[in-house]
Amino acid sequence: MHWYCTTVQSEIRNLLSVPPSEQFSFLRCPATLLMNVFCHPGVFRDGGICSTLDVMPNMIPDFVFRARVPLTNGKFDRTEVDMCLGDLLIEAKLTEGDFQTAPKAAVQAYRDFNEVFDEEGLPQTERDFLSYQLIRNVLAAYSSGCTFCVLTDARRPEVIEAWFAVMKCVRPVDLRVRCKVLTWQELAVAVPRTLRVFLGEKYGIDSAVG
Repeated sequence: MHWYCTTVQSEIRNLLSVPPSEQFSFLRCPATLLMNVFCHPGVFRDGGICSTLDVMPNMIPDFVFRARVPLTNGKFDRTEVDMCLGDLLIEAKLTEGDFQTAPKAAVQAYRDFNEVFDEEGLPQTERDFLSYQLIRNVLAAYSSGCTFCVLTDARRPEVIEAWFAVMKCVRPVDLRVRCKVLTWQELAVAVPRTLRVFLGEKYGIDSAVG
């Protein structure tokens, strides 16, 4: 079973530059998994994936999308989001760790931070905010009018817990509605059978799990 789209040419070049001992980890990274799913020629064919993600048919995925998050100094943070599909921003997780941390001063430098979040409720330490990637990408969705989805593995409940810990601190109700979490297992139900088999064999993603 083979599928290909020109969007992944850079990832193939990246793979060729990775030492053989590290290529297995590279192939199991969430960015590569996103490409395997959304470059499959039949992924949008029956409308299942569109219904699951609430996107229009035949959208062209933009991988490693550079969002524009406004800063208080009038500039922008060109943060990287794993994929943009129409007006949907997607952050993907598989086996890697948490959503990173960032110094509080860096996070507070985002223009819309206090408008979007209840700062005191966010997961944090004395110096840092936890789940920085989630905070940053929610701000990206807010400033762009996009929706935002975290794709994660059902076998990683701590990732889902981190998601809800941040979501309960989102002030605008309409933004909270535009943000969602979805497991790869739930997504697997909506993809073509050949792709579903591939996900089970290569990534251990079983649509019956979760």
